[in-house]
Amino acid sequence: MPRALLWMTLICASAAHATDIKSVRIGTEGERTQASIELSEVPDYRVFMLANPDRLVLDVKEGRLRRGLDVNPRGLITAVRSGQPEADRLRIVFDLKEGVRPKTYVESGKRFRHRLVIDMTPASAPQAPSRSANAAPAPTREVIIAIDAGHGGVDPGAVGANGTHEKAITLRVARLLAERIDAEPGMRSVLIRDSDSFVPLGNRFEKAREQKADLFVSIHADAAINRKARGSSVYMLSTRGATNEAARYLAERENRSDLVGGVSLNGRDSMLAAVLLDLSQGAALEASAHAAEHVLASLTRMGKAHKRHVERANFVVLRSPDVPSVLIETGFISNPEEESKLNDPKHRARLADAILLGLRDYFHSSPPPGTWIAANVKSRAHVVAFGETLTEIAVRHGVSVLQIRQANSLETDRVRVGEVLKIPTSS
Repeated sequence: MPRALLWMTLICASAAHATDIKSVRIGTEGERTQASIELSEVPDYRVFMLANPDRLVLDVKEGRLRRGLDVNPRGLITAVRSGQPEADRLRIVFDLKEGVRPKTYVESGKRFRHRLVIDMTPASAPQAPSRSANAAPAPTREVIIAIDAGHGGVDPGAVGANGTHEKAITLRVARLLAERIDAEPGMRSVLIRDSDSFVPLGNRFEKAREQKADLFVSIHADAAINRKARGSSVYMLSTRGATNEAARYLAERENRSDLVGGVSLNGRDSMLAAVLLDLSQGAALEASAHAAEHVLASLTRMGKAHKRHVERANFVVLRSPDVPSVLIETGFISNPEEESKLNDPKHRARLADAILLGLRDYFHSSPPPGTWIAANVKSRAHVVAFGETLTEIAVRHGVSVLQIRQANSLETDRVRVGEVLKIPTSS
């Protein structure tokens, strides 16, 4: 079944205030299922669909639950849950038996202040023909992000002072990141491995290519001889070799893991491979650099980065000739304090949130043509990367410095690494 996405936004003056969710009720009529949400204010909201499994997601800006959800699922709805992906956004997820076509409207009355109604009909049910069939919108696709949990199976990766295996940490972070990506409108994740299994390095980026991924993200947990080394790092491919001895050592250590599974490297004609790589990799490297900068800036917001700039190293796993690729070292597992943090579910959740923010910032600022994001995202946020100036940010987004300053109440042009700026539309 094709994946469908629906974006609806209703903006009003009262949306700046907190919107209390007083109750959620489910009703049915024939094939139709209706969710009725009673609210204290007219909501600023969006509704969109996710597939595999089928879900309908409601985001309410400045929303908050008065009490826990006490809902009796029925009809097309099998379960209802809630979460808070961002500080100013409440999310309610309706798990579905199958894909639906939702319609929403807000009504007010004497018995209730405001009510958001979501009507759901099965996507498989016959649909009335459109009066303007010739004016149907052009189809759009989701941005696909391949998430590679480093190591796995017979390759444990680095081992922490207290015995933590890198392969276990990377898989947990990868799964959390995948959940967050799949909950984002216009984005979909592909996990390179979703179990404790060994995948040869060359096969990892090949899997991303097979899925026509727009970005390949490899998750790792660093190790160093110096047990005091700390902080996250972000790498991209360097065709000229590592930028320093530490990066070179790390790349060699990661590349050797290809031999752990008993697989020897393929000895193709090296000159032909080099020529093909040079011809096709220019655009992918440029996109990799931009994506890496956004992710590093976002990770910097949650703690000290190991280096303030994107590192470059010759990792095998980043060598896809046509898929932009980044490698994220989430922390130093060799540092006992950071090993403890990486074993903390709350810390891993913050890591996944920070990586998602960087990825969202990258794709919202540079959406691939033909994607849902390119067609629907009009306003966006920008996470300030190391070395960026307000002028450079304005030029990148096609707006003036004054517009950005006004949108963010900035008194000067000075910005800080990791700061999140609201970017107004160019119009």
